Amino acid sequence: MAPSASTDEKPIKIDKWDSSALKNTLDDGAKRVLVNELGFHESHRLMDGRLFICTIAIGFAMFALVWDFLNPFPQSRNVLLICVVSYFILMGILTVYLNYIEKGIFLVALEKDRAMMEPDKQYILSSSLRKYDDTYHLTMSFKDGKSNKEKSTTISKCVANYFDENGIFCFDLFQPVIEKMREELTTKKEQ
Repeated sequence: MAPSASTDEKPIKIDKWDSSALKNTLDDGAKRVLVNELGFHESHRLMDGRLFICTIAIGFAMFALVWDFLNPFPQSRNVLLICVVSYFILMGILTVYLNYIEKGIFLVALEKDRAMMEPDKQYILSSSLRKYDDTYHLTMSFKDGKSNKEKSTTISKCVANYFDENGIFCFDLFQPVIEKMREELTTKKEQ
């Protein structure tokens, strides 16, 4: 049996009091299990939507900058006003997009059908870790491409289960949890 790529990697060490670092490390670990270990393909559609909104907003800002350079302020007042208002409206749209569409989703993984005959199965991972809290909440949703049925499961565990006292991430303890969640979703009886 060949050693997996995870045994050759350098251990990840973080500041165990930094909740953002804890959450990001656990998110990256879950992503690593599905994409690297299980060979699923990552879908970037959610991030592409965010980038599209940001690109339009930056386009308005760049247009305002160039217009003001070519036509100094008193002449460019109306164009600047339109661009500034448009930029802030787009930032509002981005905030709504992040809070109501992305909802903490950090991975959309697709399990491709080997025969390429059936639609992809989709795994959606979202997580949360509140500041000054040690409980990591991970939700994995599964959508069958063929039947379009959706199922989800959630775990809430203390981050100390996956980090040692020095702040080193114990991937070997975290990987079975992700695999068990996936197994639970794919083997659940239809209700």
